[in-house]
Amino acid sequence: MARTGRPAVRLVEAVQRAAVVLDVLGEERVDLGTNEIARRTDINVSTVSRLLATLAEAQLVQHIPETGRYRLGVRILQLASAARQNLDIRGLARPHLDDLARITGETTTLSLPGEHEVLTIDFAQSAALVLSVASVGRNSVPHATAVGKAFLAWGGKPPAGELVRFTPRTITDREQLTRELERVRRRGWAQAVGEREEQLNGVAVPVLEATERLVAILGVQGPSTRFGQKAMRSAATVLAERASALASVL
Repeated sequence: MARTGRPAVRLVEAVQRAAVVLDVLGEERVDLGTNEIARRTDINVSTVSRLLATLAEAQLVQHIPETGRYRLGVRILQLASAARQNLDIRGLARPHLDDLARITGETTTLSLPGEHEVLTIDFAQSAALVLSVASVGRNSVPHATAVGKAFLAWGGKPPAGELVRFTPRTITDREQLTRELERVRRRGWAQAVGEREEQLNGVAVPVLEATERLVAILGVQGPSTRFGQKAMRSAATVLAERASALASVL
């Protein structure tokens, strides 16, 4: 048979049933017995029993001797960790960046946090004649940009020493910065109004894991003549929706 490079059309029924059993255990998040799993999956008890025994042997489920019930096994965590490491976050985020640029009319960015800095790894350029310029590999100033403030608000370490003033609006007082970051956390998004460059405004939203760990930041930036407070608030709402969608696959 010639190889097509695509998955086979015929599926293995036993594997499909095993996947259903894993789904039920994952959805309920409580230990379940064989009969309960059979009822919820509409698979007969003897088949469920054999599936569970096979999954337990592979450590995909764990049998609890004291109760006779089952839960997801440690191997699931190992596989999930490996899958996450192999995810191409740029590829996953790219459709969102393109849509955000189209919806807002401004340049959108994807940034990844480090310990002390946050790095732009992708962007979608605005189609407008007057636009802000983003570049891959550029660090966002933590205290003077929306992306940087989102980074600090969700666990990033602030820069040491004196905070550099870039414009008259740059926050250089650490107590004021602390209050600003508290506001960012309360409302769920950050903004910078002429703080890194006088004519440049930006908003940013964190992409968070279920444990609230920061994994990425989505941002929108544009010239202040066009990207004012009303447009920024509107962009923040759309950013939050896309950040949530991206977080769901991460």
